[in-house]
Amino acid sequence: MNSPTSLSLKRILVLSGCSALLVLSSGALLNCSWAALITDSPKEVIDEAWQIIYRNYLDSTGDYDKSSWRQLRKELLAKSYSTKKEAYEAIRGMLLTLEDPYTRFMDPDEFKELHIDTTGELTGVGIQLSFDEEAQLLTVVAPIEDGPAATAGVQTNDRIVGIDGEDARGMSSEEAVQLIRGPIGSLVTLTIERDGESFDVVIIRDRISINPVVSRINTTSAGAQVGYIRLKQFSANAAADMSKVVRDMEAQGVDAYVLDLRFNPGGLLETSVAISDQWLDVGVPIVSIQSERSKRVRFTRQQQLTDDPLVVLVNEVSASASEILSGAIQDNDRGKLVGEQTFGKGLVQSVRPLSDGSGMTVTISKYLTPNGRDIHREGIAPDVKSPLSVEELRDLGVDGLGTNKDRQYRVAEGIVLKALVQSLERDAQALQGQAHQYEE
Repeated sequence: MNSPTSLSLKRILVLSGCSALLVLSSGALLNCSWAALITDSPKEVIDEAWQIIYRNYLDSTGDYDKSSWRQLRKELLAKSYSTKKEAYEAIRGMLLTLEDPYTRFMDPDEFKELHIDTTGELTGVGIQLSFDEEAQLLTVVAPIEDGPAATAGVQTNDRIVGIDGEDARGMSSEEAVQLIRGPIGSLVTLTIERDGESFDVVIIRDRISINPVVSRINTTSAGAQVGYIRLKQFSANAAADMSKVVRDMEAQGVDAYVLDLRFNPGGLLETSVAISDQWLDVGVPIVSIQSERSKRVRFTRQQQLTDDPLVVLVNEVSASASEILSGAIQDNDRGKLVGEQTFGKGLVQSVRPLSDGSGMTVTISKYLTPNGRDIHREGIAPDVKSPLSVEELRDLGVDGLGTNKDRQYRVAEGIVLKALVQSLERDAQALQGQAHQYEE
């Protein structure tokens, strides 16, 4: 398992969700009202992208200087571009000078895929990938349950070294997405490297409707009911699904909860706020969002769905929106975090469409936990550290998460049961106190 330091150099690519913490701007993914005012010239698209950075970009690296950015515009617009492809390459080169992996350009096809990612439905093989920039290799974070890749035998921590016979070593995230995704019923061959051996896996692409929430009720040996909820991503429908699961579990008399955010790379900002609102009491801070010009704090607005004991499972791939929820739970003393240091992605991106159907994600702000912690590149430390080795993860598999085979889950279950006992003892003492009052 890579260290948090090496993971901070990765940009997680999710073929079943989105890794960036996204704010969908007004008109994003739609035809903008002002689009008709922009000509179809490749140079106009370059200028649009430049203007978005100039007006909105939040510098988190120290590599952005407005005067240099204005000079860059003059240089770019002084050149001639005969095709859109040339313009797109110029935009990508322009954005590379920012050294911000989360501010990126997408051609029209890639921009459509971002829309698919945030809505939670796609066509493809059903895997989550991380790109290790040090090793220049694509690594499987997790296959989606019952998805084509999982059915074909792809496992967590597999390395993808080839796609349809093409060498994937050093291949960019965008290139990999274009090759792996495809029409329903078509075939893709992934060359997998596992335990020092390489072999081919043939996968039939299919439509994958991603259920962001997986849940079950586990009964302990003492008879307690523990609600296990695994949140895969913060997609558009995740908050509604989470609310339904918790309400159903409450109706069934669940005693305590374990919320699993392991391997959750993030998603939509508003979804993370909405789900935090479900677990925290009314009127407490969830997250601070700080831009170049302002800072605002998001608070909970509704009563929590349950006040039962809670533990949150996290690991080195829990990123972005997962860290907002984890930080809110931890800083408000709502529950304990168990597992490993989180990824450390504390920047917020806005999705911006361009007039020709392409688009951008641009870093516009950073977020701080309720106690003011800036966790970018640092991550959130769990209250109880409980690492899993690569071998343990491979033996566990997706189906073993949240079961007695899962050592991290067992630690979490022990903590919520202890909290449950303490709660019952407090209730018993309160009842005894009331009884003494009546006796007096």
